[in-house]
Amino acid sequence: MNLTVAEIAEISEGMIVGAESRATVSGFDFDSRVQRSGAGFVALIDGRDGHDYVSAALERGAAVALVSRIPEGVDGPLVVVEDPLRALGRIAKFARSSMADASVVAVAGSAGKTSTKDLIFSGVSRRFKSHANSASFNNEFGLPVTILDAPVGTEVLVLEMGERFLGDLSYLCDIAAPNIGVITHVGLAHSGNLGGRAGIIDVLGELLVALPNDGLAVLNSECSATQTLLERSAAPVLTVGYALDADVRISNASLDEQLRPTFSLHTPWGNLDSVRLQLLGEHQVVNAAMAAATALYLGASTEDVALGLSSALAAHWRMELSHSPAGVAVLNDSYNASPKAMEAALTTFARLPAGRRVAVLGAMHELGDESRAEHARIGELAATLDIDEIVVVESELSEPLAAAAEASGALVARVANPEAAFALISESLKSGDAVLLKASRVVGLERVADLLLGAAG
Repeated sequence: MNLTVAEIAEISEGMIVGAESRATVSGFDFDSRVQRSGAGFVALIDGRDGHDYVSAALERGAAVALVSRIPEGVDGPLVVVEDPLRALGRIAKFARSSMADASVVAVAGSAGKTSTKDLIFSGVSRRFKSHANSASFNNEFGLPVTILDAPVGTEVLVLEMGERFLGDLSYLCDIAAPNIGVITHVGLAHSGNLGGRAGIIDVLGELLVALPNDGLAVLNSECSATQTLLERSAAPVLTVGYALDADVRISNASLDEQLRPTFSLHTPWGNLDSVRLQLLGEHQVVNAAMAAATALYLGASTEDVALGLSSALAAHWRMELSHSPAGVAVLNDSYNASPKAMEAALTTFARLPAGRRVAVLGAMHELGDESRAEHARIGELAATLDIDEIVVVESELSEPLAAAAEASGALVARVANPEAAFALISESLKSGDAVLLKASRVVGLERVADLLLGAAG
């Protein structure tokens, strides 16, 4: 969305310094390294102080910088506000209010948000002018940037929403005003911050409470928390899953040798037969079914939805299957990890045809009081699957996983870091073998993928 500097200052209750009030700003960025010419720059304070990068952003062509203080040596163009992050939210809320005819779909949940968001976007974009978050721009700065980047005439805006603390979804919904809310699953991701499963249900319920009475909630009938969530929605609810009484019902799900699911779907708008996804793993079937329900409700045809779902590709580091020059299959699911996602990755990996299967695993962070038990449960599960070796990047959090897998009879090796994991497994890997990489983002297992895929033999 294009706004003038004067409009930005008025909306954000800011003061213009060294800027032409009639100058146009096209969207916002918060990383000076990828600053777009003509867009604004938001000086966020999140580990680093964005005010230190205002000069770099302006040199790259930023039309204005949203700041809380005037950086040394910078005389404009600036809009000085009390809190740049909150100001960005107010600007995005204004932009959303100008899109009165657009349908806004919010996607939240403990796992599967990004895949479901991408599947919804693919399902609606053949019929509607659509826009969605890049990667996982799902928080208090990524979501406003996504809204402000929506092209003029956007008919469907698909927004992934992250939830780490109570109140997160209420804040994001206040900005985005969604018509449709999709909750993929209630698990234990971020349970340490949210006070366990009850807190997770509460924060996800914030999305349902925010929906208008004439909106729609799309819920996973396979999730045990769905009945509780149902009671929090004033909007009508569509349930999606394998159950015979699901409003949108899945049948005939299967995986091929490349782990791609095929399934059929029975819906109030007609059936989808033998849809094959490019996303890997049977857990993606429910995500795709929820996406299909959303797209069909909005008015997309069954044909367009089936084609859209079949064309959706995996996001970076999420169940990405590649092959090294040495002929080793690398299943890179290293972007993040929760118990549900770890379970899905392991069970899917165990079905990948391979000579030997080696799972390189690390800690799942932010599980709070559930951490030890959930790591141990995942270790026990891994030991029961057709996996030849489990390599665990050592930490206090991951040790229960390693110990439980070892106690259950699995071959387990402990290593200090991702580079050590690569050094260990590369000694014995042969053409036709397979490697899974799965842990929370901070563990950095994508480095193992880089080393494997960059190896010459």
